[in-house]
Amino acid sequence: MYHLKLLHSKTFYETLTQFDADLAAEVHARGCPCGGRLHRADYPRKPRGGPADLGPAYDRRHSFCCDRDGCRRRATPASLRFLGRRVYVGVVVVVMSILAHGCTPARLTQLRADLGESLSVRTIARWRTWWQQTFPQSRFWHQARGRFAVPVDRDHLPGALLARFRGPTLAQRLRALLAFLAPLTASGAGSPRGG
Repeated sequence: MYHLKLLHSKTFYETLTQFDADLAAEVHARGCPCGGRLHRADYPRKPRGGPADLGPAYDRRHSFCCDRDGCRRRATPASLRFLGRRVYVGVVVVVMSILAHGCTPARLTQLRADLGESLSVRTIARWRTWWQQTFPQSRFWHQARGRFAVPVDRDHLPGALLARFRGPTLAQRLRALLAFLAPLTASGAGSPRGG
């Protein structure tokens, strides 16, 4: 199953790391809205999922803090590696949510074993609930869904959303989906305007 092979591709994760570094550089270059300079103030992370040797880039979440007294505003850039505060890397949340859609308990057990993680059925169920209930109600989705000429089937998220992105490979389509979702992961001065 190609979806699961991609979850073990070190090259794919390295690509996401570079995208995140570029997004962080853009936020840093903009500085704080107050005019202050942003200093690096990364968050430590202990991500799960993906290859065992993700490397030190996945141990930190890019973030900055304003140097001006009285401001000290934090700016956390958008990320393709992480989907919010979830412990598992973003691509694992997306792919496993897609693969788990409509799965029998036996098939779900096999998917978990194929991933090689101690990923619980309850965790996958929480992710599916987020995609089915929380995500469609989010301000982000209410604004972003208008970009699609034909409505995205809410009952088949995130698979129906992935199907809207084009590219010759699954890796390129997943990267495009993660880039689309990236504004959900930003906060503070690193957030996109209006988002």
